[in-house]
Amino acid sequence: MENFVTAFDTTIDNALFWLTDHAAFIFDGARALLKGLFDAVQWLLLLPPFYVTAALVGLLAWRVLGLGAGVATALALAVCAAMGLWTETMATLALVIAATVIALAISLPLGVLAGLMPRLDRALVPVLDLVQTMPPYIYLLPSIALLGFGPATALVATVIVAMPPAIRLTSLGIRQTPHEFIELGQATGVTPAQMFWKIRLPFALPSIMAGVNQSLMMAFGMVVIAGIVGSGGLGETIYGAIRTLDIATSINASIAIVVLTMVLDRITQSLARTK
Repeated sequence: MENFVTAFDTTIDNALFWLTDHAAFIFDGARALLKGLFDAVQWLLLLPPFYVTAALVGLLAWRVLGLGAGVATALALAVCAAMGLWTETMATLALVIAATVIALAISLPLGVLAGLMPRLDRALVPVLDLVQTMPPYIYLLPSIALLGFGPATALVATVIVAMPPAIRLTSLGIRQTPHEFIELGQATGVTPAQMFWKIRLPFALPSIMAGVNQSLMMAFGMVVIAGIVGSGGLGETIYGAIRTLDIATSINASIAIVVLTMVLDRITQSLARTK
């Protein structure tokens, strides 16, 4: 058994060495692409003054949650700026947005296919269980080996962690379409595309939106951990504060993360209920 474990570890190490030697141009391109996406989102978020961004997010919260929530959201974001962490807060938000968009672009089509194909759904269940039960740090190690330190590594690890909830809940929503409505569609002669867009998708939308919400929450948890690989943002701020025992800074950064998490969580939950 020990020989098998040693041989397995050696094979994994050799595979990583081979990839870094022979496919470096692929990973260099992927790193540049991911970093470019992160930089673009961060630039867009930092383009207006902090009070404009806070006001716009507050208006969105007002629209979906009510006046009190809108005012509280704007004030909470202003507190992040008052603590001197606005740039780090927007960097964290940029990382979460970029990672969640990539994760959903992969997860939603895969979840739809799993909902329509029971065999695929059964095959994905153990894979998703494995991804969700593995320690999040595990995904940083191969990413560091292939992509180096920086936002690209954090994005890859965050995408992996954020995908399972969206896949599971999308598949669940598609599978739970009431059978009588499927029979009604078949009786009226709808095409498969019409069956999906007009019957299955409307019923699945609340579950899909819940998956989006959960992906966002998983992404927030991962970007803090990803601070150890130089991802920037509040995660790196907390990691630096831990190394220097700067308790005040770590508390301020934690408050900013809580603000961002609560704002996005409440907004996406409200959108899911509305849908």
